[in-house]
Amino acid sequence: MSRKRYAQLGALLVVALLLLAVAAVAIGCGSSSSSSSASPAASASSGTSMADNQAAAAAAYAGMTDVPTFAAPSGGAFDAKTAMAGKSIMSIPGTGTDPFYVQMENGMKQAAAAVGYPFSTWNNQGQLTQYQQGFQNGITKKVSLIDLLAGPDPNSLKPQIDEAQKAGIKVVSSHLTAFNQTVPYVDVNLPQDYTKAGETLADWIIAHDYTAHVLVIGSDEIVSTQASHDGFVSEMKKYGPEIQYTYFNVTVPEWGTKIQPQVQSAIVADPKLTYVACIYDAMTQFVVPGVTAANAADKVKIIGFNANPFVIDYVREGKVEMTFGDSLNWAGWAIQDAEMRILDGQTVPANGAVGDYLNNPFRMFTVDNAAEAGVPAEFSKGFGEYQTEYKKLWGLQ
Repeated sequence: MSRKRYAQLGALLVVALLLLAVAAVAIGCGSSSSSSSASPAASASSGTSMADNQAAAAAAYAGMTDVPTFAAPSGGAFDAKTAMAGKSIMSIPGTGTDPFYVQMENGMKQAAAAVGYPFSTWNNQGQLTQYQQGFQNGITKKVSLIDLLAGPDPNSLKPQIDEAQKAGIKVVSSHLTAFNQTVPYVDVNLPQDYTKAGETLADWIIAHDYTAHVLVIGSDEIVSTQASHDGFVSEMKKYGPEIQYTYFNVTVPEWGTKIQPQVQSAIVADPKLTYVACIYDAMTQFVVPGVTAANAADKVKIIGFNANPFVIDYVREGKVEMTFGDSLNWAGWAIQDAEMRILDGQTVPANGAVGDYLNNPFRMFTVDNAAEAGVPAEFSKGFGEYQTEYKKLWGLQ
């Protein structure tokens, strides 16, 4: 099996495992099967011109194609070695084998090794009983903090969280929710800006095609989908009053069977369709053949969120117009920075200061800069320097 196919399957598996792990905390109006709804944009402010709206939309993502710049958390520099003396961290990821989790776990391990404290990953296959076993292992080992990475559902783990906290162990969820979503029972939640993801998808379309007809594809069962969908709708209301869009909800297990025919049907049903926006860009592996089969590659553009390497390759090859996302390795370093601060007694707000601590920014890839992610593209390549900056913050350099 080719390297690209492994990446594609890995990208699909991560979302499937997120679905299984966070279904109980998922928000929105998802169902057990695919569904669609028409959602024309509401009118923008009276008197606002097309040019003004397009300029505002373009300004919203201006600079995202540039290499991201490191911004230190508001807590500033601290002596990480002293803060972590005699302390340890264990991470329980949504699953222990998928590339999405492996990339972030590797970043965490690198950060821990740089500072010199024990860090361990509780490998698992995404089963609740395995998460519970991970907690018991962490309690037995008397770790200082247990990280729940992008999946394990605190609603299903309340007894284990309570037991860990009674033992003096901090419990933190990371990379799971948007800024406006909260997670119960944990000490701190470190969110990512999934609302901004939806806004950026909308802004790109508004700036490039003010009268676009759009098919938006999402999976409502995934906890972050509603925030991304809300961001898309909100931005269309502000800047895209002429744009018509339809939302198609498809469950992750149905991606391989439902997305391609839905795309083909949408193109036939609406000859004016000009964009397919994927809330998760791994969907593009099914959208691209759908557009091709409908002989519409010359008029229907595809965009998405996550910046999966195989999708960046699609961008470089001209099959996808744009994708964007965060560096997963950077996310691992950022999570460890925040968790060290928590163990150091620093004030880290319960919802992560809305991105101040999980501060790895999005980067946008188009045909003009896709090669900066590698040929073929690689996870976290093209996101600039951040490891050295963290080491400086931690008093290591």
